[in-house]
Amino acid sequence: MGRGAHNYNDKATPMVRQYSQIKESCPDAILMFRLGDFYEMFYNDAVIASNILNITLTSRNKNDANPMPLCGVPYHSVEPYISKLLESGRKVAICDQVEDPKLAKGVVRREVTRILTPGVNAEGLGLSSSQANYLAAVCLHDGLYGLAVVEASTGYFSASEYSGRAELVSELARVAPREVLLARGRKGSRLEARDLSEAVGGALVSELDESEFDSAGLRDIEGGDAVAAEMPAAARAAGGALAYLTAAQMGRPAQVVRIEFGGGSTMMRLDEQTKRNLELVSTMREGSREGSLLWALDCTKTAAGARLLGRWLLYPLTNCGLIEARQDSVEAFVEGAELRDAVSSALAEIYDVERITSRAATARANARDLAALAQSLAAISKLKGILGPLEAPLSELASRIDPMEGLRERLAATIVGEPPLSVRDGGIVRPGVSEELDELRDAVSGGKRRIAAMESAEREATGIGSLKIRYNKVFGYYLEVTNAHRNKVPDRYIRKQTLANAERYITPELKEYEQRVLGGEGRAKAMEYEIFSELRREVACAVARLQRSAQAAAEIDCLLSLARVAVEHDYARPKVEDTPALEIADGRHPIVERLIEERFVPNDVTMDGDGRRMIMVTGPNMAGKSTVMRQTALIALMAQIGSFVPAKEARIGVVDRIFTRVGASDALARGQSTFMVEMAEASVILREAGPRSLVLIDEIGRGTSTFDGLAIAWAVAEDLHDRVRARTMFATHYHELTELARTKDGIANFQVAVKEWEGSIVFLRKLTEGATPHSYGIHVAHLAGLPDGVIRRADEVLSNLEDGEYDEIGSPRIAIARGGTARDDAQYGLFAEEAPSEVVRALSDLDADSITPLQALNIIHELKGKV
Repeated sequence: MGRGAHNYNDKATPMVRQYSQIKESCPDAILMFRLGDFYEMFYNDAVIASNILNITLTSRNKNDANPMPLCGVPYHSVEPYISKLLESGRKVAICDQVEDPKLAKGVVRREVTRILTPGVNAEGLGLSSSQANYLAAVCLHDGLYGLAVVEASTGYFSASEYSGRAELVSELARVAPREVLLARGRKGSRLEARDLSEAVGGALVSELDESEFDSAGLRDIEGGDAVAAEMPAAARAAGGALAYLTAAQMGRPAQVVRIEFGGGSTMMRLDEQTKRNLELVSTMREGSREGSLLWALDCTKTAAGARLLGRWLLYPLTNCGLIEARQDSVEAFVEGAELRDAVSSALAEIYDVERITSRAATARANARDLAALAQSLAAISKLKGILGPLEAPLSELASRIDPMEGLRERLAATIVGEPPLSVRDGGIVRPGVSEELDELRDAVSGGKRRIAAMESAEREATGIGSLKIRYNKVFGYYLEVTNAHRNKVPDRYIRKQTLANAERYITPELKEYEQRVLGGEGRAKAMEYEIFSELRREVACAVARLQRSAQAAAEIDCLLSLARVAVEHDYARPKVEDTPALEIADGRHPIVERLIEERFVPNDVTMDGDGRRMIMVTGPNMAGKSTVMRQTALIALMAQIGSFVPAKEARIGVVDRIFTRVGASDALARGQSTFMVEMAEASVILREAGPRSLVLIDEIGRGTSTFDGLAIAWAVAEDLHDRVRARTMFATHYHELTELARTKDGIANFQVAVKEWEGSIVFLRKLTEGATPHSYGIHVAHLAGLPDGVIRRADEVLSNLEDGEYDEIGSPRIAIARGGTARDDAQYGLFAEEAPSEVVRALSDLDADSITPLQALNIIHELKGKV
């Protein structure tokens, strides 16, 4: 029996037996069991849920030896509780009453009507409107990894294949799914599950039988046959995702109507380090949206537009034609202020059509959803009218919009402007939609008027001025008389209930009117619900058309957003071409310039794959090396999503991958030190980067000894220049690396300039040619607040080190001057008179004119060991 299910004995009630049997069908989910007006949770589910939801844990049969723990939440406001359970990483099974309790014989029949998981949330409960919620499925087939990604609340579905596990993990990290599906029982799947979960930030990992990873389910989906034919591993993964969705939704996921090819050659590849270091969709420290590139570029008006813009940033284009088409649209918006205002006004009236459509397809949409859909279709029609007469590519976008006038008219004519939330309590269908419904409503209204008139008549007939006719669900309509007037009650009144201060009565006439009113109300509500359900089914049948229009509107929203940012922040249209060029004039950091109070200093960067392809950047900490490097990468990435860029002008040769080796961090959980992580990241760059890549290395080799670190940094720089030939910005505090520019034609030295002033330094934030002579580390330490005594001592030690003041054993003389003494067992210094003859001979035989700097460093290291 699964976790959370419990054995029951012969004394268990029929309801407990029913609960236990249903729980066995979903052992890994919190079972919300409908009992009247509440969803109840029992046993271990109740213990877990009460802690997560911060609600009271009580028990059933408290006097038993083993009472049943329970907790509950109101059924009419269950959504926030479900959202909280999903956010905590739990699965939730909703068990509803599937027959009328009044008609039930014995225990009311109940069934699980849907299962929600962190990755399957078709209703969008608790989801941010601007953020996608992905489920990923992974399948290994014929040596290839298949990956399928689905967003249940919008119907988005894509599939891709990868030849190596590293590529798969990198793509999973880019997607950041809430849940990952794997095949149960496959050899090594347990280890793989742990690894993948760590790679995607602790996402829930769920398992399916391997037989569920079957591509047969793709037959009914647009593009499914093509995926099955061209990418069998991806198709199997997609089949697993569909099977999981089908089980969760208790039926075919009708909102999923097409599947896209993902991870193709027309997209730039981005690994997790680059996504994180460039802060594309969230910041590194806080993990918040504010301060990210998405935050800087997002002026979208619609939820679908905001989600799509985030996807654009994670999947930049590499096809020049596609990029230019986006740029043309952005430029049209940039040049047309009136056009921007008109389109913006139309977009502001569009609700989240993707998620409304998904809820309709799963029969979860309410009347407010349909009213919002009617308004959205009217705005979409307006959008088509604005853009249709324009030139391509905006007119081409407009042609993809289907305003569905017939559906819009039926929605608007059927659903009232401001419908109630409940779809079963009436008040959602306009008058004139159904003659029979109007007649029922008139009868009900007439009955209520007669009951109101009866109240006045009874007051006059009995002389009881305080007499009232009231209603509740238990007694229906009744007359209430206070005890002070009880002696005036006529014999025809039938006592129904005695209260402390009043009596309640009924009369045959009142009951007759009640039957007319309540019977008519019930029939009217049922008729309204049927009219609404039929309209919702019509929307569900139009899922594909609605999704295409919603996606076209979202794309227009993204293009308009990029244009608005370009106008407000003085961005320029870059030239994107299929060359190794990378030329940026007066480039700015799109995020930093918005967040700092001081004036941002723009900088020029020029590289290409044939001439200057590496810039060696030196300068003190805090001077702005990282800012210049990151802004270069961000400008290239922005150009390849079709955006204008923060620069006076720019020419960007298409970048196929961006690599970043930035900052210092460890991975202690995997047993990796900071230096080990640094070397692992460097190895990925050297293994995977190519001539069309853009590489940012912000310090390397700092986690080991000076000579080891310098040797590694030197060798990495040489390999990037000589073999990889990637466009590279290489920031370092190893000033020896600036010597590479003397022997490598493709390397140029640049420094972020500072000015010394009255014993301190002023950061000029300007990238200029040449190498800085100092790291100014002590100056920065002083700015950081290091004690004055420590600063003075550091200056003193630095001065002696730079002057080469060493004693005969290679220690700075200043160390002895402060009271130190040479160790008795100290080795001889490299240049001491007593140096071993082997070292002297090696130095004598050395041809200093024919060795490279790196070879010299290795020889020094070897000689030091001999000494």
